[in-house]
Amino acid sequence: MNLLLIGLRGSGKTTIGRLLATRLALPFVDLDDLTTRHLGCATTGEAFTKFGEARFRDAEGIALATALSRPGQVVALGGGTPTGLGIAEMLRRERDAGRVRIVYLAAEAETLRRRLAATDMTQRPSLTGVDPLVEIEAVLNRRDGLYRELAEAVVETDAMTPEEAAAEVVGELGLG
Repeated sequence: MNLLLIGLRGSGKTTIGRLLATRLALPFVDLDDLTTRHLGCATTGEAFTKFGEARFRDAEGIALATALSRPGQVVALGGGTPTGLGIAEMLRRERDAGRVRIVYLAAEAETLRRRLAATDMTQRPSLTGVDPLVEIEAVLNRRDGLYRELAEAVVETDAMTPEEAAAEVVGELGLG
């Protein structure tokens, strides 16, 4: 069984994923790393710019299938991974078959904006053609329903440290 973390950029998928992997003694996989490697790029921003969103999402699907072929991992999906062609259906099948457990790391738009403003935004491509810090609310509004439908558990990370959020995931899923 794999533990999958979904949510928007800035929700803590990578940071919390690494903490969970350590706590659960499992390997950690960042799907963005697999995707960019598949496309021969150094960063997500480079891959997105060079190949465009459709090709990037296709590569994400291939990277996800590769990751899911190995059980016993914590996998941080890209924020848009579930929106790729056929990906939500793949995630539902895997979840319903008991091969994955999916947790949505949720946060309010303002929290995401604050977290992202403190990072290197050159690695985060625009998804709507406007500044990535400006588009957060629109992207959150588009994706929140899908994330909630796919997830077995939702952990609201706004007022939590990464360590608290990891503990909450463990508690929600009964993994401790």
